[in-house]
Amino acid sequence: MISIVSDIREERRKDGSIILRNALELPPLDGTIPATLTRWAAAHPGRLFLTEQVGGELRELTYGEAEQIRRDLAARLLRLPITSERPLLLLAANGINHALVVLAAMSVGLPVAVASPAYASSRAAPWGKLAKIVDQIDPALVLADDVEGVAEVLAAIGSAGVEVMPITDLAWLMNQAAAPEEAVSAAAAHVGGDTVAKLLFTSGSTGTPKAVVNTQRMLVSNVQAMTLLWSFLERRPPVIVDWLPWSHTFGGNFCLHICLYLGGAFHIDAGRPAAGAIDLTVAALRRWSPTIYFNVPAGYEALLPALEADECFARHFFEDLDFLFNAAAPLPDVTRARLEAVAKRATGAPPAIFGGWGSTETAPGATMLSFPTPHASNLGVPLPGTEIKMVPIDGRHELRVRGPNVTPGYWKQPEATAAAFDEDGFYRIGDAGRMVDSANPAAGILFDGRIAENFKLGSGTWINVAGVRLAAIAAGEGLIADAVVAGEGRASVGLLVFPNHDACRALLAAEGLEFDGGPASLQRVRDRLARLLCAHNEKQMGSSTRIGHLLILADPPRPEHDEITEKGYINQRAVLARRASSVDELYRPENAIESGPSRKLGLGANATPASLAGGS
Repeated sequence: MISIVSDIREERRKDGSIILRNALELPPLDGTIPATLTRWAAAHPGRLFLTEQVGGELRELTYGEAEQIRRDLAARLLRLPITSERPLLLLAANGINHALVVLAAMSVGLPVAVASPAYASSRAAPWGKLAKIVDQIDPALVLADDVEGVAEVLAAIGSAGVEVMPITDLAWLMNQAAAPEEAVSAAAAHVGGDTVAKLLFTSGSTGTPKAVVNTQRMLVSNVQAMTLLWSFLERRPPVIVDWLPWSHTFGGNFCLHICLYLGGAFHIDAGRPAAGAIDLTVAALRRWSPTIYFNVPAGYEALLPALEADECFARHFFEDLDFLFNAAAPLPDVTRARLEAVAKRATGAPPAIFGGWGSTETAPGATMLSFPTPHASNLGVPLPGTEIKMVPIDGRHELRVRGPNVTPGYWKQPEATAAAFDEDGFYRIGDAGRMVDSANPAAGILFDGRIAENFKLGSGTWINVAGVRLAAIAAGEGLIADAVVAGEGRASVGLLVFPNHDACRALLAAEGLEFDGGPASLQRVRDRLARLLCAHNEKQMGSSTRIGHLLILADPPRPEHDEITEKGYINQRAVLARRASSVDELYRPENAIESGPSRKLGLGANATPASLAGGS
């Protein structure tokens, strides 16, 4: 297994806070992300850079071809009314044109705002988030996959004057007159570390999405730090097959930029971890064998059935991997165990599984894992150049971040910016953490929950939501696809469960029964889960970690209601708010599990048995 041991320095302050730093020194800022494309195009013009499936055709682009298009696009973008005050806005899925437009704009100092195209979908009506985004940034131009649809939505939110053009076909842009070469060179020469490269948006799960300023320094320092920590990556250009949306920092900054920085091949996966769409991911992974694979827990869960069912596919997937990378949420123990088991069967050895932690405001990395650990919630150690401050609050340590990877603030929101930083200039990320080993800071930091998500029972006992959720999923023998922890102000912890339908089918098949998604079959699953959680409770020391009530939700988490993000993880706060009636049902006496299985199965508010027939 690959293992890089970091030298982590610790400073303990009189107020009880702890400062952690990586002794590996970050080198001076090395150009810009677009300059990396220029460098590789000069050194290896014929090397494959990007591929994309368009209809029945595979579009491929080399580094030399990409650089020429990037230069042509930059010369024409300079002719458009895009300025440092009025950015370009992209509402588009991942694609080669998407990547080239962003690189071209960044190369000449034109800021690009990248927002999820889901904000303009019919399911997002009345489009409040998009309205706030457009109001915040006042875009000079919008590029979209669905030009007519986006134009109609903009008109509906009172922004009909914003021009929308297609990103799928850039002929309209290439037909524009190009700026003189000297003007392009002059614009590129003025791009520096503090130049705004991108605007990416917070999820808006607890309010209006905020436009996070991403500077060139943030983006470059992140990839420099990651390659310094993972020096083995420079042995060979990586091969990456990836679906993670570029409107989020994980996909758009981390995955794409690490590939470009190392001169690798990036194969755009049109799939995602959802019923039907996962087939596109499997098809992409059958075509290309990755050397690094990035995903989120829901993505691994969706991919595992295909890996477990086909040893040839599993061998193809694992045989050339340096490591798997998980982010967005801790990888449940049961999911990790399944990944290790299928890899052992296919190749004889478990894969290296790394992870990291950060946010849109840290572009995205703040800590990274590069060594084996038994802890699913180990966030790793600070990246070179990054400092982590652990501040004692209510018996835990709030994590704060300072470094060249941290945003200077939110776009034209000085009050929100000021509130996001403490007196020492550390960004308040909103998470809590604790050291794996107080005597060895290099052992990593354990995620200790979101400050805003944790709550108190009626007894005053604090509940660590992340810890309870992970422990419950681990105890559920794969029957829990995901879960939301409830109980604020109540007498005990309650669990709202989204069932794993594949595991439910396997459970009933072992009893000679068919899982049809109806109340009777779900009742058997619920009884089994209740027994498992009772066994789990017997090992717990107090009310903060014991599950008192259980309710299986028939209706899956809905992305259009922000219950599940584009990256596939659960939004705890949104689920609890939207399903308040289900929380009330959860705490009915018949749904208590302390004394064994209940006699009645609640399916949650506004649910029907038919809604259980689909995927989890």
